[in-house]
Amino acid sequence: MATKTDDGAGTGTEVKNDNDAKNADPAVDVTEAEDRPDDVAEPETADETADETAAAEGEGPSGVGQGAAAVVSAVLGLVSLTGGWVGTVAAARETLIGQLRTASNAAVAQQIKEVYGDAWHTTALWAGLFALTALITGVAVLARPAFGTPGRPQAPWIKSVAWAGVSLGVIGLLLAVLKYSDALLALPTTS
Repeated sequence: MATKTDDGAGTGTEVKNDNDAKNADPAVDVTEAEDRPDDVAEPETADETADETAAAEGEGPSGVGQGAAAVVSAVLGLVSLTGGWVGTVAAARETLIGQLRTASNAAVAQQIKEVYGDAWHTTALWAGLFALTALITGVAVLARPAFGTPGRPQAPWIKSVAWAGVSLGVIGLLLAVLKYSDALLALPTTS
């Protein structure tokens, strides 16, 4: 009957039967360092592992830039869907230019196009630029580990936020193209 030691560590010595255990010399320790082969490594303690991890983290990049870029990508994607200050100002400018260029005796279709149509297209154009920037930034964050430090994985939250930025960028770009081409919410006809 072969059994291992009580602590389950498997020190390499097994007790074959009860008679061998009784006859074993308690003064002889078979696990002494000089009796072990050279290729058996000492187990690392938790303190040594923590020190090595801290040293490795201090030497390499921390991933803060990737995290910030992922958040920027998601925010830009959100701005492309909801509209931003730049798009609002540009649309208001186009409305003013349209009012100044359009004569009071111009046809209704001409007035709608100049006053509202150009502003609508300008809003769509700016939304598309924000969406494209969000898309490019998100893809760059997702592709960064391929060109970074080998063996250093990207944090899961960075991937999640970058994917959110890519998704919002794709949706925003699609909506911007549909608005700019008048396939979505086209100007009213004057017939």
